[in-house]
Amino acid sequence: MTLAEQVERDGGHPLAIYQDPVGEHWQIFCLLPMDKVTPTPYQRDLSPTHVKRLHEVVKKIDRFVDPIVAMSPKPGLYWTPNGNHRRAVLEKLKAKFVPAILVPEHEVAFQILALNTEKAHNLKEKSLEVIRMYRGLLKDEPRSSEEDYAFQFESPHFITLGLLYEKNARFAGGAFAPILRRVDKFLKGTLPKTLDERQERAQMVREADEALSDLVQKLKKRGIRHPYVKNFVLARTTPLTRARKILPSFEVTFTKLLENLEGFDVAKIRYEEIARSALMAAPAS
Repeated sequence: MTLAEQVERDGGHPLAIYQDPVGEHWQIFCLLPMDKVTPTPYQRDLSPTHVKRLHEVVKKIDRFVDPIVAMSPKPGLYWTPNGNHRRAVLEKLKAKFVPAILVPEHEVAFQILALNTEKAHNLKEKSLEVIRMYRGLLKDEPRSSEEDYAFQFESPHFITLGLLYEKNARFAGGAFAPILRRVDKFLKGTLPKTLDERQERAQMVREADEALSDLVQKLKKRGIRHPYVKNFVLARTTPLTRARKILPSFEVTFTKLLENLEGFDVAKIRYEEIARSALMAAPAS
């Protein structure tokens, strides 16, 4: 049974079969039954604010012009790695069909970060999507490696951060990301093996975060409260320097960072220093 025939059997309508203008891959432009379309299991959660805004715009212009991207893991089911907010809007409008560009290749389900352009991902969303993809691959392709999916994961530090956000949705990922980006690398070996090492790396970051949180609490007791305080303390305790050409390993970096945090003297810190550092770090408007 061809994919177009499957769409018809599932109650949809294949409208055109064509080759994309870049890679000349075969794709189907079609109307898919709303009740058979869901987001991929690895995708970020819906943003109620974005759905509300998009819903208002679609209602105002009384037109839906932006098809979703979809693939089919099995007959009767269609996943969208790019278009879940649009799918949700059509669902709220009680539409029976979803305009879609249906691609035959199943691996498109793991190309979420590259495909999803309707709402920019923040660090937490990216990290959670990557670790969800990781767990999906761990189940379906256990013999694959992190390097095999380097394009889909984008950066190795998203894997480590994903593990941390899974345990703590309020984890200060933005404060640790500059350090992680420099020393976290894709690990060699199959995914079941590398996940264990990833868990160990996440634990090292978690211990550093706990030490950092203790310092923040001590500063608050001194009356020093500032949104940039975590970044300030990390900038003072990081074992990395901007000029350093040869970086230490992940393990050495976070072992030394924890040591520096535990020996950090909050009594020497003044609010004015933190405020000045935050001002210097702020991007130009």
